[in-house]
Amino acid sequence: MLQTRIDLDAIAHNVRVLKEKLGPVKLMCILKADAYGHGMERVAPVMEKAGADAFGVATLAEAVALRKHGSDLPITAWLWDAREDLTEALASRICIGVPSLEHAKALINTEVPARVYIKVETGMHRSGVDEKDWGQVFELLRDAAQIEVLGLMSHFACADEPDTPYNDVQEINFRRALVQAREAGLECPLNHLANSPATLTRPSAHFEQVRVGLACYGLEPVPGVDHGLRPAMTWAANLVNVKPIEAGQGTCYGLTWKAKQSGFLATVPCGYADGLPRAFQGKLQVGIGGKLYPQVGRVCMDQIVVDLGDNPFEVAQGDEAIIFGTGGMSATELADAADTINYEVLCLPTGRTVRAYEGGLDLA
Repeated sequence: MLQTRIDLDAIAHNVRVLKEKLGPVKLMCILKADAYGHGMERVAPVMEKAGADAFGVATLAEAVALRKHGSDLPITAWLWDAREDLTEALASRICIGVPSLEHAKALINTEVPARVYIKVETGMHRSGVDEKDWGQVFELLRDAAQIEVLGLMSHFACADEPDTPYNDVQEINFRRALVQAREAGLECPLNHLANSPATLTRPSAHFEQVRVGLACYGLEPVPGVDHGLRPAMTWAANLVNVKPIEAGQGTCYGLTWKAKQSGFLATVPCGYADGLPRAFQGKLQVGIGGKLYPQVGRVCMDQIVVDLGDNPFEVAQGDEAIIFGTGGMSATELADAADTINYEVLCLPTGRTVRAYEGGLDLA
């Protein structure tokens, strides 16, 4: 079976570590993309018991689904189409991020009570109210009797590079927007700029609340730093075959890899249909029995092959293979080898992968 094992106790530990670092600052745990692939429905109650003050997701659909799962904490969503129907989200008490003048007008036109964060552009140039529109948006939302502006929000572009001066630029811009909003008559009691790396390395950007995603799941957002987090996900499968190969013989489509000497190959039932990119060929080392073995040949739709050499540890059919996680490469090590980021690696397991949960019995 191909599965991700999710350690709920690790997630609880990470949330507690973050809460201890934050003091009175509120912790918004991010559950977008089905909790970074960990399963929102099972993860959210654990985070709540461990100290989460609020939840954040990307889309309105994610927010409504989280509310239906039973969470009563504040939930914020910020990725939506200005033509989108907000009825269900507002009825579900979802806090809405407002990223443009058009979004502000659309929200006002619903004439339905709403609690909002104004997402201001501070330098990432992706989503946020442009500075030329700050004043108009602040005034429109201030004068809309049915709308409560909770505060401002924005997003760092380079927080995983703590020493880059651009972080200073964005924080200054955010503070300037906050001054302007308050001068326009908005109280803005709850503001948030910091993501995982800024939360762990930039206290000046904490304001009243932080938004933490990756760190909640135990991966370090800043390369080379250890904040005592525990990774929660392991991607594993059982070997479906172990077979001999002779020197000079190849494996998988195109025979792009050939054995330099006689030995053994093992087949892992995981391929690009399950989320393992074809471009990862030759970059993955699979953990079996605590040892790492190189993946060789093409990443196929349903399976990959690993080179056991002469199989000195007698790896056999049915043994567990770790694609990443405890007993194999870490998600960060795999990301480095594949020239990507650990955020993406966490989101890879899909297709026929099933989730299995461990721990959390005293928290959920």
